[in-house]
Amino acid sequence: MPSMYRLFLVSALFLLARPPLMLADDRPASRELTPETVVVSVKYAPNQPPITLTLRQFMKKYNIPGLSVAVIDNYKIAWAKGFGMTAPGGTDPVTPATLFQAGSISKPVAATGALWLVEQGKLALDEEVNQKLTTWKVPENEFTQTEKVTLRRLMSHTAGLTVHGFPGYAVGQPIPTLVQIFNGEKPANTAPIRVDTVPGTKMRYSGGGVTIEQQLMLDVTGQPFPQFMQEAVLTKIGMTDSTYEQPLPAARAAHAATGTRPNFQPVEGKWHIYPEMAAAGLWTTPTDLAKFAIEIALSKHGKANHVLSEKMTREMLTAVPGHPGDESSNVGLGFFLNEKNPDQFGHNGSDEGFQSFLTMFADSGKGLVIMGNADTFFYITPHIVDAVAHAYGKYVRDPAPADQVLMLIENVKGTPAALVYYRQLKTVRPPEYKLDEGSLNTLGYHLMRQKKLDEAIIVFKLNVHEYPNAWNPYDSLGEAYMNAGQKDLAIQNYEKSLALNPNNKNGADMLKRIKGQ
Repeated sequence: MPSMYRLFLVSALFLLARPPLMLADDRPASRELTPETVVVSVKYAPNQPPITLTLRQFMKKYNIPGLSVAVIDNYKIAWAKGFGMTAPGGTDPVTPATLFQAGSISKPVAATGALWLVEQGKLALDEEVNQKLTTWKVPENEFTQTEKVTLRRLMSHTAGLTVHGFPGYAVGQPIPTLVQIFNGEKPANTAPIRVDTVPGTKMRYSGGGVTIEQQLMLDVTGQPFPQFMQEAVLTKIGMTDSTYEQPLPAARAAHAATGTRPNFQPVEGKWHIYPEMAAAGLWTTPTDLAKFAIEIALSKHGKANHVLSEKMTREMLTAVPGHPGDESSNVGLGFFLNEKNPDQFGHNGSDEGFQSFLTMFADSGKGLVIMGNADTFFYITPHIVDAVAHAYGKYVRDPAPADQVLMLIENVKGTPAALVYYRQLKTVRPPEYKLDEGSLNTLGYHLMRQKKLDEAIIVFKLNVHEYPNAWNPYDSLGEAYMNAGQKDLAIQNYEKSLALNPNNKNGADMLKRIKGQ
């Protein structure tokens, strides 16, 4: 199955499930990361020395020009530091003041503005949004006959809306209006945003829904979105290096990092422009996001409340009730939550050439924000989480997905070594790694992104052998065969996937596409 959005969600849930700063004591952070900090060490084969990579080596191996980190302890920023360069092959170092695109971390910050409007009486969480939308209305259809799209459902991804995320627009391209984006009209580059599931019955991530939230705030305030957010949220929290302005003004652009592709090439024009500001348009720093996380954590306890009251903050950090068959009831109003650690909230983000991560523990006052200017940033994120946690002391985390270490071994020692290690994991089943059908599937997509199709097919075939009754490995193998030009084998595997899961829309669409060629 196409992997990028799927990997994004898996990454988000995995990282949020790994409490990075659960300390055995309250000693302050005394050891900051350095470029020579050992980020990861893996014993991948008997009688072989382990793979050991420093932070600097890891960044070079994964084509990450720069990253920035802010560590939170006792509701204060313990330290903030930049690593690497602001652009691929550049000479300007990343500093704590370097701006990065926050991607979907834009969403909880925007949700804070919407909840402020609720407390001002200008919006209501459970009112149908069409009551206040004036510029555009959510089209009614058979799915909205009994249940309606509400602000609560927009912020918790339970409104039944389409369009997962947005690719943005290259500098110099025409920029659509929000109405054009809603209707999927040129120059918009995404499908129409529509309700295709009964609202309130299922959690499904929708940047489209958050963009409707943006229009709702515009319609009730009459202000440009960046101006409203600056006045209602950013200035009140002291986020002086943050803005929703799109495109980025020249004065701020001088301090911004350049987005980077996996091949270490810069994003065309340095970055993309996101008119979908609430969903993906925030420019900021880890320091400012740390201020935001601290504000929300303290407000939960009635100790800050520069924007939201204690009552509203607690509602923001309360999981929206799940529904039968809905596995994801760990989402609040703008934030993802962790049922194993009820005080933990966070989000991650991904724009073209930028990725970011935020997690915070409201009751212990500890947290972490990391931002990078690379599409490969999420490969390094869990290792930085571990490095920071080890510097602070003991902590508790869930098992890490095995795909992380498999991809690392492939990058350093090649696919055969990664598969040797996979077989070891199958035999030993170490508790520190979670091994499932997604382990090899993720490795296969990692290889496909590198255009190593023959090796990807080997990995996907092994996954089909390991999980013969799972539909997704067949779907992925079908995609690999299709990319390799082997249509008959692609059709065969897509048909097997559909036999196991008749609701596999991707498989059905791909079969139509292949047979129609």
